[in-house]
Amino acid sequence: MNADLCKRANEKVGNPNVLINIVSRRVRQLNAGGGGMGRPLVDAPASMGLADIALREILEDKIGWELPEMVAAVRPVAKKRKKH
Repeated sequence: MNADLCKRANEKVGNPNVLINIVSRRVRQLNAGGGGMGRPLVDAPASMGLADIALREILEDKIGWELPEMVAAVRPVAKKRKKH
């Protein structure tokens, strides 16, 4: 994997764990071949690795992702029971 591409893609995504997940999913899609998702979305030489292709797709905004909003956890309130 190209270190420069990795560093620039990490700056764009903002979270290295999310970047790893995006790249690994895209590499699996490229390995599977077949339909439209099995071909690179950017011009890449034959000698370029699949992870580098995925990183270039991220840098050129060919792949999108969306992080969910953080929601604060709320402790449930117990219901009061009726006494008999």
